[in-house]
Amino acid sequence: MKGNKIIYQVDAFTSVPFRGNPAGVCILDEKPPSEWMQNIAMEMNLSETAFVYPGEGGNNLRFYTPETEIDLCGHATLSTVHIIFETGFAGKNETVALNSKAGVLKVSYAGGMIRMDFPSFPPEKVEIPDEINNIIGIRPLELYRSGHGWTLALLKDESDVRNMKPDFTGMRDKELGQMIITALSEDKNYDFCVRCFAPGVGINEDPVTGSAHCTLAPFWNSKTGMTEFVSHQVSKREGVLKVALRNARVEISGHAITIFKAGLLV
Repeated sequence: MKGNKIIYQVDAFTSVPFRGNPAGVCILDEKPPSEWMQNIAMEMNLSETAFVYPGEGGNNLRFYTPETEIDLCGHATLSTVHIIFETGFAGKNETVALNSKAGVLKVSYAGGMIRMDFPSFPPEKVEIPDEINNIIGIRPLELYRSGHGWTLALLKDESDVRNMKPDFTGMRDKELGQMIITALSEDKNYDFCVRCFAPGVGINEDPVTGSAHCTLAPFWNSKTGMTEFVSHQVSKREGVLKVALRNARVEISGHAITIFKAGLLV
C-alpha cells in the first residue's frame, strides 16, 4: 500500500474514554489487498478493525478481527461513521451509505447519537444440548440460533449473565463460538442485559456488540411485545445501546469517542 494512511482508534457505544468497545478505523483512497487488511487488524489486536475504500457502487466497508474477516460489525460501523462525521468526509445532516458483505448499511446522526440501520435476524428455538452446562457453566432457560451465526441463550436473571465463566475452547469445539447470553435487566434504566462471546472468530468476549442486537431486538420483541429497548452490555468495559425494531430492520444507536489517530508506515 502506498500513500498517506491514517488509522484511528474509537471507543464505541460510550461517551466515556476507555469504556465501550474499541475499534480500529482506516479510511483509504483505494482498495487494499485482503492480506494487508488482515495484517493491520492483527497488528491492532482489537476485536474488529474497519476499512473503508471507494468501490463502483459507493464506499465499501470491511471488518476484520485479528484472525478473520467477518460480514457485519456494529461497533466498528458506528466507529467508522463517527470518524466520517468528525473529519468532515460527510456532514451530520447526511445519511452515510456503506456497502458491506451484509448489504448496504445506512447510518445517520439523530438525537445526539449515531443511528445505524441494520438487518434483522430473528432467532429460532433449538434443543438444549446435554453438555451445555460443562461448556458455559449453566443451563439456559431457552436456546436459539440466528441466521447470521449467533447462538442465543436466555438466562434466568442478570446475576447469571454477569457471573458466567464459559469454557472458550469448549464453545469453539461444540460450534457455540458466537454466543449471546441475555436476561431481563435488574436496573430500571435498561430493558435487558447481554454479554457476547465469540471465540470462534478469535474474540473470547466482545465488550459491546452491535450486530448481536440484530437478533436481540426481534427476540425481546417476541418476549415483551416492545419495539424499542435500551440494552446494557455488562462486560468489564460495559456499553449502552438504544435499539428499535422497524419491520424487517433494526435501528441501533450509540455514542462514540476518538481515542487516538496514527499514521501507518506500511
